[in-house]
Amino acid sequence: MEMIPKTKCLRCNGEMASFGVEKIQLGQTGWILGDLPNLLSGALEVEIYICKSCGKIEFYYTQSIEEENEIAQVECPNCGRIHDMDFPKCPFCNYRY
Repeated sequence: MEMIPKTKCLRCNGEMASFGVEKIQLGQTGWILGDLPNLLSGALEVEIYICKSCGKIEFYYTQSIEEENEIAQVECPNCGRIHDMDFPKCPFCNYRY
């Protein structure tokens, strides 16, 4: 995957200035549950750049997708195979923890 340079504006090719890193709240406020779904959705951490020429704003995701989606792994004490930690038993030998 080709990296887009953060120093050049994608629209006018002007110089981009860093505005810092912010967390953008995910989710939305609901009619019945209010802000609860919004709070449970978490936040997306982005790096913000602003074009000095045209004023456009660019957001860049700061974490790698692989890091965020990984589930902790555990080794089964019975068969020794590695599997996701969120299973209540080993999916290979059915050993209960």
